[in-house]
Order: sequence, then structure tokens, then C-alpha cells
Amino acid sequence: MPNDCISYQNSGYFSKLIVDYLNQEPEVQSFYHRFPKLEHFKLQLEEKGNNFPEENRAVLVAALEKQYQNTNISEATKNNIKSLHKNNTFTITTGHQLNLFTGPLYFLYKIVSVINLTRELKTAYPHYHFVPVYWMATEDHDFEEINYFDFRNKKIHWNRDSKGPVGRLSTEGLAEVFEVFSKELGPGNNADYLRELFKNAYLKHATLAEATRFLANELFQEQGLVIIDGDDVALKSVFTPFVQQELLQQTSFKKVSETIEQLGDYTVQVNPREINLFYIEDDLRERIIFEDSRYTINNSKTVFTEAEILKELEKHPEKFSPNVILRPLYQEVILPNLCYIGGGGEIAYWLELKTNFKANNIPFPILLLRNSALLVSEKQAQKADALNLSWSDLFSKQTNLINRKTAEFSSFNLDFTEQKTFLKNQFEKLTQIAQQTDKSFIGAVKAQEIKQLKGLENLERRLLKAEKRNHQEKLKRITDLQNELFPNLSLQERKVNFSEFYLNNGNDLIEKLLKNLNPISEEFKIIYLQ
Repeated sequence: MPNDCISYQNSGYFSKLIVDYLNQEPEVQSFYHRFPKLEHFKLQLEEKGNNFPEENRAVLVAALEKQYQNTNISEATKNNIKSLHKNNTFTITTGHQLNLFTGPLYFLYKIVSVINLTRELKTAYPHYHFVPVYWMATEDHDFEEINYFDFRNKKIHWNRDSKGPVGRLSTEGLAEVFEVFSKELGPGNNADYLRELFKNAYLKHATLAEATRFLANELFQEQGLVIIDGDDVALKSVFTPFVQQELLQQTSFKKVSETIEQLGDYTVQVNPREINLFYIEDDLRERIIFEDSRYTINNSKTVFTEAEILKELEKHPEKFSPNVILRPLYQEVILPNLCYIGGGGEIAYWLELKTNFKANNIPFPILLLRNSALLVSEKQAQKADALNLSWSDLFSKQTNLINRKTAEFSSFNLDFTEQKTFLKNQFEKLTQIAQQTDKSFIGAVKAQEIKQLKGLENLERRLLKAEKRNHQEKLKRITDLQNELFPNLSLQERKVNFSEFYLNNGNDLIEKLLKNLNPISEEFKIIYLQ
């Protein structure tokens, strides 16, 4: 089996901003607080402990107990919730959309990263307690991003309309989705388990939030995972002063805009609005817009004066929903959180937020890129060996990989660099002669040089094409393997649902993830499965 490692930085799948963050480049250091190293968590513990009100813990525990009242939970999860009363308990958090049946694989990788980091921290700091938290993105509205999952190259799709926050969405219509999925699963004990899991999650719960909580709890309750729904009146009440400041001062717009200016040539992940709040009801999620001294709910006739909207906030804090810019602040206000674990896109927008946290006097958490992995069967690993492929090869762009392997398979050199260099040297001498005799020949010499270099390049391409035909059988085996491991030439974790691997591996799938994924590591983990 190939035994080389692929760092995130060299994988080709992360933006320059994330690569520079991982490398702790000086240009990025002002955008984060502490880099994710175990020794840095000591200062983070002290800072968060000194800046998290004890009364917030009581509200948090009461809200979680209410959210879990209809869910059977493990002793580990129950104890973690109770421990949040204590001043020496802190959380490690990840968040994710309510994707149907977890969506792509990285849903699992996020949660495993959180669980494993709490374990590492407990070993490093035994006098503290660390709780893994999954924040359900129940107030999102991007239903088209979450209403399907891919299974064996087929999209399992839930067709329905959605207007308000997705967490409040009824699970009506998912019986038809279950029938489609059930037929695709085929026979077997693991297939039966997946059927029951889907049925119990989506056909026995009224809303998408309830279904997702059940699903995540079933998969990770033994590891003590705590699942939180921010669409909660008690939790929103704690956040009310920050919502009021957003309505009256628009602080986040000013601070994040300043940071975006400082980011310079880095790609901006999200842009702030003047007011980074939505107004939500069961079938409504619309931006709050401030204009002409009035607060307007976009695409509606609802308008508030300043006094009226502040009264509405006091009476109904649950109707005010933070957007992507303000949600991280909400999270850090209501949780005794030390670290947020997210994907590359998430970490990129968190890097825009540090100055806004400072303006609101809330400690900025440590930011950790979630684990990434490539799940490989023994058969696929053997194929890679037989084809003399490294993991670095398989992570390459397919065109580059095929060209490189064709050159390796060829019995002669397909690179005409030596010939091109010789030709350029000859024309350099001809140019010197032309300059000394008749300068009108310089243009003709240059034109001939260009023509002959193009001719060599054309011959080089034709030779490469001919050699690809000569080795097409072996090259096809390479592309077939890469396409298996990187569906649609993208990362497996962004496309494939966990159920494909659960069918062959059962509970061993999650056990192997828990055993092999190291949250502080900065490399893709290759995990061998059946």
C-alpha cells in the first residue's frame, strides 16, 4: 500500500488563505487569536473562564435539558450536559447544516474531530472537563443545499417547498424518500440498520431539527456528544443585548468591513450587511433592513420604528436570527467555548470576525480546521500498489497525473525541453548575426524562431498523445481508480454519504474514524476499510 502522507497545504484543495493560516504566515496572524496547539489551550481556558457569566451556564443547561426532553440519551451525554453547570467545564464546538441523512461524509469528520479534541484536552488538562458540541444550523434557509444526499452515484432527493428556517420544517414527504432509499440499500444487516435509522429519524419526528438531533444522537451519543439548537427563546434572550447593539449601532458591518480591507488579495468568504440579522417565523426568514429611520422586513409589509423593534426584541427575541456574520458571536456568547472546528470555508469567514468579537468584548475562540480523510478499501489500495501510485499521485489533477504517468511508462523521453533550449540558443546566435549585418533580418529571425518552437511543441503534444494510446489500458486503470476515490474529481468527503461505507463496515466505520483522526494533525488521513 502507498505509505506517503498528504498535508492539507499540499493537497490542492484549500485556498491560499487557509494554507497561509496553517503555515502561520505573518500576513494572517492578526486575523486569529491563538493557533490550535495543545499548549495554547491553557490561556484560552483562563480567558474564557474569566469572561463567561455563571448565569449563562444555568440558562444553557436548562435549554439543553428542554431540547432533549423527548430524546433518549446516553449517560455520557447526560453527564456532559450536567457538567456545563460547573466553572471548570468548557465546550469544543462544530456546526453543520441539517443535511438529509447527514449529507456528505465530512459531517462525520467534523463531529469526530470535536470528540477527539475533547479527549486530547482532557489528557493534557485533567482538572478541566471538555464537552463536544454539535451546533445544528436550524435557522438557515438554504433548503436546496440540504434536501438530498448522494448514494452510489444517485441523488436521493426530497422535493418540497421551504420558506422559513429549515429546522422548523415539517418532515412531511420523507416517507416517499425512504421508499426510494430503502430499495437502493439492498439486503443485509447493515442495510436494515440504515433503514431503521432513517425511518426512526425522519418518519417518527415532526420537524427537521428533531430528526437531525435524533440522527446525530444515535450515531454519537456513546461519545457524549451534546447537540444544541440555537433557535431557542431562552438562549436568544441571553443574546438580546448584542442584537440590540446590532440594530442600533451596526457594529459588525463596520468591524468586518475593516477586516476585509486588511485581507487585501485574499478571497473574501462572506461580506457583511448593514444589519446582520433576519426576522423569522415558521414560514418566514427575511433580512432586517434599516432605511429612512425605519426597520423594514424585506419582501414584506412589516415596518418598525426604533422603539417598536426594540419592544419586539424584548417580547420575542426568538424572532431575531443572526446571519453568518453574527451567528459565531451568538455561539460564543451562550457557550463556554474554547475552539471552533470547521471546514476551510468556515475558517475563512471566521478569520474576518476577530475585530467584531473584540468590539463586543467576547473572547475569540481558537480556530481549528476539521479533519479530512480518504476512505479506501483494501482492494483499491492493492490497485494503487499494482499501478505504482502514491497518494500524492492520486491527489494530483487528473490531466497532470496522466501526463506524468505516460512519461514514466514511455521507453523514451517525451519532454522536448532539451531540444527547445538548443533551438533558442541557435536563434540567439542568428539574432546576434542579424544585429551586426542587417537589422531588418531580426524580425524574420524572430518569426522563424517562434514557428520552429511551435513546431516542436506540436510534435511534443502529438508524441504524448501517441504514447497515451500505446498505454491506454494502464492509464484507464489509473483514471478509473482516481475517479472511484475522487468522485467527479472532487474530494470524496464532499460528495459521498456515510451509508455507502456503513453497508460494508457497519459500526466499524465510526470506530475507525474515532481511532484514526487526529484533530491537531494537518494531513489527510488515509483510512483503510473493507
